[in-house]
Amino acid sequence: MVDAITTTTEAASRTTAARTSLTSNFETFLSLLTSQLKNQDPLSPLDSNQFTQQLTQMSGVEQQLLTNDLLTSLLAAQQGGGLGGAANYIGKDATAVWSATKLEGGKANWSYELGASASEATLKIVDGQGKTVWTGPAPDRKTGTHDFVWDGKTTAGGQLPDGGVYSLQIAAKAGINTIEAQVLTRGTVSGVELANGVPYLSVGAALVPLSSVIGVKDHPST
Repeated sequence: MVDAITTTTEAASRTTAARTSLTSNFETFLSLLTSQLKNQDPLSPLDSNQFTQQLTQMSGVEQQLLTNDLLTSLLAAQQGGGLGGAANYIGKDATAVWSATKLEGGKANWSYELGASASEATLKIVDGQGKTVWTGPAPDRKTGTHDFVWDGKTTAGGQLPDGGVYSLQIAAKAGINTIEAQVLTRGTVSGVELANGVPYLSVGAALVPLSSVIGVKDHPST
């Protein structure tokens, strides 16, 4: 997996190599130009427009390299700031709109939120390939946020092994009207990591992108 650190390092390396080559070429060009000016035929002097144009082209390349330097620095600063900012969440309780988590210790934990009380609410769990492995009624159909713990068993009763990633889905109705509902991941942030330049938080058995977090609070002291 190529991440922002690798991209930034490679960009800086390419820029450094290009600058070294440009410096060498520029020094060679000036040396040749000086020699030509010293040995030019007074009756047929060198065309100044030609080497002025070459100087302008080299200046343009140098300017482009400086621009690349700036972009590389901005990328590095953004990457470091994202990870550093995410680290501030460690030890706090976070709530994210996120439905994927691992099955660990024979269970997986989610929360779901209902925008209104429902007469019917169905939960569905799907695996990493999108296959439904379990369905059942939501344990609480009142307005608000409710926790749900799955025991890792399929609808037929078979026990699934730990380590798989599963997602929870919810559909709720009040009579014939659909109720707004969403799946949440809640828990204490235990760590952070960067993937493809995006900071992620470890929340329980889930790895959630920082952008999906909708609430953070201090973890209550014991």
